[in-house]
Amino acid sequence: MEASADLVIRGGTVFDGSGGEPFEADVAVTDGRITAVGAVAGSGREEIDARGHMVTPGFVDVHTHYDGQLIWSEQLSPSSSHGVTTVATGNCGVGFAPCRPEDHTRLIKLLEGVEDMPEVVLADGLTWDWESFPEFVHAVKRRRHDLDFVLQLPHSALRMYVMGERAIDKGEATAEEIAQMRVLAREAAEAGAFGFGTSRNIFHTTLAGDVIPTAHTPEAELTAIAQGVREGGGGVIQAILNVETPRPDLEMFRRVAERSGCPLSFTLLQVGGPDRESWKDLLAMTREARAAGVPVTGQVFPRPVGVLLGLDASYHPFSAHPAYLRIADLPLAARVAEMRKPEVRTAILADTPEPRGMLFYRLARVFDIIYPLGDPPNYEPDASTSIAATAAARGVSPDEVAYDLLLEDNGHALLLQTIANYADRNLEAAREMLIDPVTVPALGDGGAHYGMICDSTYTTFMLTHWGRDRGKGRLPLPELVRAMTSKPAAMLGLSDRGRIAPGLKADLNVIDFDRLKLKAPRMVWDLPSAGRRLTQEASGYVATFVSGEAIQRNGAATDARPGKMVERSSRATTALAAE
Repeated sequence: MEASADLVIRGGTVFDGSGGEPFEADVAVTDGRITAVGAVAGSGREEIDARGHMVTPGFVDVHTHYDGQLIWSEQLSPSSSHGVTTVATGNCGVGFAPCRPEDHTRLIKLLEGVEDMPEVVLADGLTWDWESFPEFVHAVKRRRHDLDFVLQLPHSALRMYVMGERAIDKGEATAEEIAQMRVLAREAAEAGAFGFGTSRNIFHTTLAGDVIPTAHTPEAELTAIAQGVREGGGGVIQAILNVETPRPDLEMFRRVAERSGCPLSFTLLQVGGPDRESWKDLLAMTREARAAGVPVTGQVFPRPVGVLLGLDASYHPFSAHPAYLRIADLPLAARVAEMRKPEVRTAILADTPEPRGMLFYRLARVFDIIYPLGDPPNYEPDASTSIAATAAARGVSPDEVAYDLLLEDNGHALLLQTIANYADRNLEAAREMLIDPVTVPALGDGGAHYGMICDSTYTTFMLTHWGRDRGKGRLPLPELVRAMTSKPAAMLGLSDRGRIAPGLKADLNVIDFDRLKLKAPRMVWDLPSAGRRLTQEASGYVATFVSGEAIQRNGAATDARPGKMVERSSRATTALAAE
């Protein structure tokens, strides 16, 4: 009998992305689209027995930095190993287009500082066969990819393109320059940009300490860019607020969204210190905006925001100690052997750090917010397990505890530093943010911070920690699936994905939920110029499909490369708005 479908997923428990109760059904796929959901009588050229497994839409990650990886790699990993089928790039205002040839190095140095992308990796990996944003679009389309991707116009690149060095020197754009940015924003949107990203975070700096060019951008400039995007077809505004002035920043971005008609999304965090409750005010402001008809969405990271520290990572508590630096260039095994020598241990522990040019080193020694990550990794550690608390309990120095932890697993052990979302030493604030209707999970930063974080794996964490393993306060699986599928798709204005329904794009996951597990992050050297990056694997993903083609099976990538740049035809026909 001739097959009636390209693919039939049989008997799975379907979480269709709506947030409704799951149901048992077959899912049929032909020509990259879902053709039937229910009892499928005909056969498929390929059939998957999904009985006892979850079947979900592919996950949509709205906050990544795969701009460079799109150029030098066909695989957008580790996202592609964690059920993600669509990613959005160009966030935080950083990216590589538009860019004049004379500004290549300047832009690379910005990405090196803000996103921990090594200069040598970018210099070797970027082909620079573009100058304008439309030319960048053509460049990324020339390469095959495993995932679909949404491009956003990076504000810093745009500002440097128009203003030159004045953009870096906190210069204010002239009326003529603002008008040019509006024209270029329209051009980018017409070429396929789904909006623009910007940052007002004063901690986004180059290694030389220069703050990101967009940190002090006036409202008139932001409004003009957003209006240009709208004129070119529409798109979202993605913003990082200044942690010192989040409320007035959000008020300003709301006005920009109102004037331009572009939806706004912004980073929502629980910070420490006296402003630790500010997230509640920002959530209330977001609800008020929604009630007034202004589509504003908070992007929330579902576990602690921080960095990973380790002997092969970008930082660890001794990475600025001269006694350590004398052996820092040794291979890991040889370095660990040296560090286990009593005289080397004594010298390093007694040393005084000299953190010249190490922007984040200071944080690597705040021991009351640093914990052993472990294997399997623990992203909600008890306060009693911090390095400071452990040292106090043992009657030793935090340095001694940190030193010994770094040598575990033959030097591969990692420490978790919790900078945000963990001021209460638990994830209750993150939970409250996640369950609010005006937020989406995001901020995984895939493709960036190669030696410091591996957070693009948060999709697996959402299902395992929040949906299964947390002692109390777990969240319903249908809502977790909705939060990673139809909600972020709607936020971007995508109407063809995020749900399992006939006619929609066949981006699908088959998941053995009982076996789903995050493994410990590990370092690999697979970037251009043999650059290093943290990656993280998972078990339990039976298969992930993009447009009906399997990009991974049982944790192993396939050779399929069905990923495409998301085009305007995927957008909703009505005004872009979050659900």
